[in-house]
Amino acid sequence: MPIVVTGATGRLGRLVVEALLDRGVAAEHIVAAGRNTDKIKDLADRGVQVRAIDFNDPATLRAAFAGAEKALLVSGSEIGQRAAQHQNVIDAAGSTGVGLLAYTSIANADRTRMRLAAEHRATETALRASGVPFALLRHGWYAENYTDQIGTYRQHGVVLGSAGAGRISAATRADYAAAAAAVLTADGQQGRVYELGGDQAFTMTELASEISNATGQDIAYQDLSVDEYTRVLVDAGLPEPAAALYADSDRAIAQGDLHVTSGDLSRLIGRPTTSLTDAVTAALS
Repeated sequence: MPIVVTGATGRLGRLVVEALLDRGVAAEHIVAAGRNTDKIKDLADRGVQVRAIDFNDPATLRAAFAGAEKALLVSGSEIGQRAAQHQNVIDAAGSTGVGLLAYTSIANADRTRMRLAAEHRATETALRASGVPFALLRHGWYAENYTDQIGTYRQHGVVLGSAGAGRISAATRADYAAAAAAVLTADGQQGRVYELGGDQAFTMTELASEISNATGQDIAYQDLSVDEYTRVLVDAGLPEPAAALYADSDRAIAQGDLHVTSGDLSRLIGRPTTSLTDAVTAALS
């Protein structure tokens, strides 16, 4: 029976498909589902089943989940619409008899007051009420949230934020994908809640220092108030609601909401998580 991965046209979902293949799951037993399947034609060429889905179209979800043993719900990207969209996925999984629905939530979802976490909490509540067997993969920040911006940091010689001295347990998408594949291929996962984050948490000051060491360029971290950081992001071209959301996430980091000490991620993947040093080096290369 197949394993369905939603969001397979995105960066994380595709890595999960690759991780399942690496764990020996036969290509024909994997369903890579996403909106624009042209992006994953190469997976179809390798024997992976490719199905088009739209989180707003329950019929496409039921068709994708038909006959599936397990599925991964990679949280959607349309902030403000995700709770309803995720409910559609949960309903489809329930109506088609999916045996396990894993969900990529956010770290410390049950206690963080980060605004970005609200839809994740709503989805977790919906899963618990649905009767669908589930597992929660609560992700910390992606290392790529920062390494993708190294060019900008170098251009301006500074890393800006409002995270204070808060510690961030970031890991690479590949680390999180490997963990998802481990859960999807293991028995006894119903009801499990994993707090996932990198082994070595860092502050924004330490991030700036790491980039400085790797590039030979003096880059500092400048801590701003939430309001100041919001204005900086707006001036950089972000819509105000998005800027406020990002700045609020830094506020939550300052309060420790993305600090994860469970060790769940490294245990699931059977190795240490990718270090910040290695993530920065890879991004520069």
